[in-house]
This record gives sequence, structure tokens and C-alpha cells, in this order.
Amino acid sequence: MSFTSEFKEFATKGNVVDLAVGVIIGGAFGKIVDSLVGDLIMPIIGKILGGLDFSNYFLALSGQTATTLVEAKKTGAVFAYGSFITVSVNFIILAFIIFIMVKQINKLKANTPPPPPAPPAPTPEDVILLREIRDSLKK
Repeated sequence: MSFTSEFKEFATKGNVVDLAVGVIIGGAFGKIVDSLVGDLIMPIIGKILGGLDFSNYFLALSGQTATTLVEAKKTGAVFAYGSFITVSVNFIILAFIIFIMVKQINKLKANTPPPPPAPPAPTPEDVILLREIRDSLKK
């Protein structure tokens, strides 16, 4: 089997296509959660905590005097713990949503009735003939 035909067979298998779709949807979903956390949740948390902007919480490691994280990164190393807090909240929300999705899928699987049993296979003709011979010999 040639390399190209082997690759074509691999790439067209159902599991590979399902995985590709999952990765693409996961990437798009990740962007939605990033926006949810960065644009909606963290500003509310910042407001509750006194108008704090977590994205600009950092410690300058190179002695910078910048007021924003972007400026500080341009001039040297920074310890950006505010960004870490935002990403951590993002992860917790994403993990929680995935947990709920998996829980619902498992519930749907549990509620699905099992398939009906398959009807018994017909008895092969040679077995029927052998049974008839056996029965006639018994008489």
C-alpha cells in the first residue's frame, strides 16, 4: 500500500473526521469563553473588588515604571499575575461547562433504551436434515 493511499484511508476514517470537527468547534468555543471571561465576568469581578483591572496586575522584574502590562512587556520581563488570574477563571468556566455537557450526554445515554434483542438466526438446512435423519432412526 502506498503512502498516499494509506494516508487517505487514515484521514477519511470516521474517528479522525470527528476529532477534527471537535477540535475546530472547541477552538471556536474557547474564543467564546475567552470573550465571556475577559469582556463580561472579569470587569464585574473587578468592579465588585473596587474597580480593579486584573489585566494590568503585574510586577516589573526589570525595574520598569510602566503603568500597563503591554508597556511593561516591551521594556523587559514582567510577572503578569493578573493575566494568570483571568486565564484561571477562564479555565474554571470552560471545565465547568464541559463537565455539564458530559454529564448531560451520560444522562441521555442512560435514558436510551437498549436495542431489542436480535431475532434468532434461522436453523441451517443441513442441521434440519440431520435432525430429521436422527428422528427417523429413533423410530
